[in-house]
Amino acid sequence: MGTDILLLDMQEVTLITDCFIIATGTSERQIGALSDEVVEQTKRECGIAPASIEGTPAGGWVLLDYGSVVVHLFSEEQRAHYQLEELWNKARTVLRIA
Repeated sequence: MGTDILLLDMQEVTLITDCFIIATGTSERQIGALSDEVVEQTKRECGIAPASIEGTPAGGWVLLDYGSVVVHLFSEEQRAHYQLEELWNKARTVLRIA
């Protein structure tokens, strides 16, 4: 399981998506496993696949684009570097699991 999981409601701040899910993986391997699991579970439970997948676990950031929901899986270093929470600080926090 990832750490510091954050669900942001993006509807009031951008037209590109409704929600961001942001989570941190503790290793390259974990980021890959998290990405694989999200893809498998959304396919199995919702019957959908991501429109696109960007980045790699080795790069420390994997983005899964489901249209209305965008999932960001970061290494600790990349999450601190890109600071999406700060960039989108006007978005409403729906859920945070530390």
